[in-house]
Amino acid sequence: MKAALVIMAAGLGSRYGGDKQVDGIGPNNEILMEYSVHDALRAGFGKVVFIIKPEMEPLMERICGEYLRRRTAKDGSPVEVSYAFQDFSSVPDFYRIPSERTKPFGTVHALLCAEEFIQEPFCVINADDYYGIDAYRAMYEQLTTLSPEGHGAMVGYFLKNTASLHGTVSRGVCAVENGKLLSVREALKIQLYPDGTLRDLAEDISLSPDTVVSMNFWGFTPWIFAPMRAYFENFLRTEAGDDLKKECLLPLMVGSQLEGGGLEISVLHSADRWFGMTYREDRERVAEELKALHAAGAYPPSLKD
Repeated sequence: MKAALVIMAAGLGSRYGGDKQVDGIGPNNEILMEYSVHDALRAGFGKVVFIIKPEMEPLMERICGEYLRRRTAKDGSPVEVSYAFQDFSSVPDFYRIPSERTKPFGTVHALLCAEEFIQEPFCVINADDYYGIDAYRAMYEQLTTLSPEGHGAMVGYFLKNTASLHGTVSRGVCAVENGKLLSVREALKIQLYPDGTLRDLAEDISLSPDTVVSMNFWGFTPWIFAPMRAYFENFLRTEAGDDLKKECLLPLMVGSQLEGGGLEISVLHSADRWFGMTYREDRERVAEELKALHAAGAYPPSLKD
C-alpha cells in the first residue's frame, strides 16, 4: 500500500536556540529527520513530504532529497519526494496578518500547506523528534486498514519519557480507553523535576508519569483536510486576532473533532523510546542515545548507504 510520511520542519526552534531540525546530531552528523525517513522506508512508506520554510529547500535537498530520489521503497518503486512551503501565502484572504508576525500558524496550518501533495494515507510527525523503529511499523500497519473517512491513529508515549529537566515542555495530554482516544488537551508548561515528579504549571496540577501524551505522531487519510481547514479558518476568525505567536495545533484540532463525534482515533503504542531536543542542553543526551543505537546494530554505519 502506498503511504506518505509528512515531516513538519518549518518551526523556528526558538527554545532550542536555532534550527534544531538541521542540527547534525548522529555519529556521522545525521539529523533527526534522517532517522525518521530511514525508519519509515523500512516500515513500508514510499513517499516523503517535507514541510519547510521556502528558504530551506536547497539545504533540505542537499541533506535528504538528493539521496532519497535514488532510493527505492519496500515495494521496489522509486521513493517520491516533495517540498511543501509553510508561509503566509496559504492563509485565507479574509484574515489580516499582523505586520509584525513572523512565526507560522502552527501544526494545523503546516499540514494544510502540504494538502496538494498528499493523495494517500499518511503519517505526520515533527522533524525534531526521534520516535523509534517500532512506531513506524505500527503506524504503517494501521494505515493499511484505516477507514477512508472519520478515522485516524496516533502513537502515544508516556509523559515521563518525553519531558526535559532543562525547562518546561508542551504536550498533548490524552485520555485513553480501550485503545481509543477520548480527549486531548494541550498542556503548555509541563515541568519535570529531578525526583521524577511532573507538574502542569499552567493549571497548577500534578501529572502521573504514565500519562499518555501525543508527540505529534498522527495517521490520517486525505479526508481529514476538509474538517482541518474548517477548524483553521474558525481559529483565524475567533482566536488568532493580533496575537503574534498564537498557533493552531493538531492535538487541539483532533480534540475538537473527537468532541463533535466526527473522528475516532486508535491509540498505538511503540516498544521503542521517544527522545528529542526541546532545549540545547538536551543535545548531549540525544547524541548518546543515537550512538548507542548505532552500536547495537539498530542502524547501519551510514543512513545513506
